[in-house]
Amino acid sequence: QVQLVESGGGLVQPGGSLRLSCAASGFTFSKCAMNWYRQAPGKERELVASLTSVGFTNYPDSVMGRFTISRDNAKNTVYLEMNTLKPEDTAVYYCNALCMSGSHSTYDDYWGQGTQVTVSS
Repeated sequence: QVQLVESGGGLVQPGGSLRLSCAASGFTFSKCAMNWYRQAPGKERELVASLTSVGFTNYPDSVMGRFTISRDNAKNTVYLEMNTLKPEDTAVYYCNALCMSGSHSTYDDYWGQGTQVTVSS
């Protein structure tokens, strides 16, 4: 059974920090690109961080310099360190794994259940 289980969300004041964790099981974690998405009420889901299986990262301008994605393949866990949080960062954050199939022509796409991050004073 494939599982992605997020944890670490909560309420934080503007300027504060949170560290999200995503524990993976049931697939070959080390061969997958890992991503964090977020979705605020009334808005589309957006990518906030990505990390390929060979270590390349990418961030949109909205979080560049504030968010950091990392992974520990031995623990099958991906992290999102969020610093200098702003009210506009408030959203449900989702962990995503994008894994190339054995044929290298299709992908397996896995999602966690999401964890709420609320930035408010």
